Amino acid sequence: MSTTPPPQPSALHAGRAHSFNAAAAQYAANRPSYPPALFDAIEDLAGHPLTGSRVADIGAGTGIATALLHTRGADVVAVEPGDGMAAQFRRTLPDVPLLRGDGNSLPLATASTDFLTYAQSWHWTDPARSVPEALRVLRPGGSLALWWNTSALKLPWISEQADRIERHLGIAREVDRNGNGPEVSAALADPTGRLDFTRRTVRWSRRVPVDTHLANIGSHSVFLVHGKERTAAFLTEERKHLREAFLDGIVEEVYDVILLVATKPTATS
Repeated sequence: MSTTPPPQPSALHAGRAHSFNAAAAQYAANRPSYPPALFDAIEDLAGHPLTGSRVADIGAGTGIATALLHTRGADVVAVEPGDGMAAQFRRTLPDVPLLRGDGNSLPLATASTDFLTYAQSWHWTDPARSVPEALRVLRPGGSLALWWNTSALKLPWISEQADRIERHLGIAREVDRNGNGPEVSAALADPTGRLDFTRRTVRWSRRVPVDTHLANIGSHSVFLVHGKERTAAFLTEERKHLREAFLDGIVEEVYDVILLVATKPTATS
């Protein structure tokens, strides 16, 4: 495992983080959800149930994960920094409490939660600040759960699409020797050394129309900051590839959810 500290946030990183606010409706309508098996795995690794637990979902976005936690029976509160995402969240989940803030400075009381969850949002934080904040807010024995929907790149059509995206954007696929992308690598390279993560991978899939799949691609920050004309040009060309691969117009997206869970010690050493 790499011990190299993650890079400090840049202007580009901040721009990508804020880009979702103008595309919140597109994000809510087209992004994939998460399978029940993910929440089973969270409970298994944490050693305690979500049902009846006090959960704070950080970087909640439009509420995709928050809604599932709520359905699971958790007493959940959401934390979201973005105006556009928060407005979409309130339209979707008007009865779930929503606080404005982010993982670097949580608007939550000390030792007030049983779980802190970050669904595709931990990589927008500065771990030097977000790790101490997580440990402050968690109760002793409470668990920090981070996860990301990652495309199953061993499937040929998904790998080929990833290659086309990289060529179009002029970027190279970043993976460490364990096959982790940059988001997971940064989480595992905790600069504080205070988190002991256990990892699990959950595979699942969904079948969606080509248009939904393309809108999902377009809702990612790397495309949201790419410029509308260039993004539209790529998606138009990508539609041709997908129509050839999926003759019925239905795409089977396959995901490996990468889950990391760490538990706050019940007593200090």
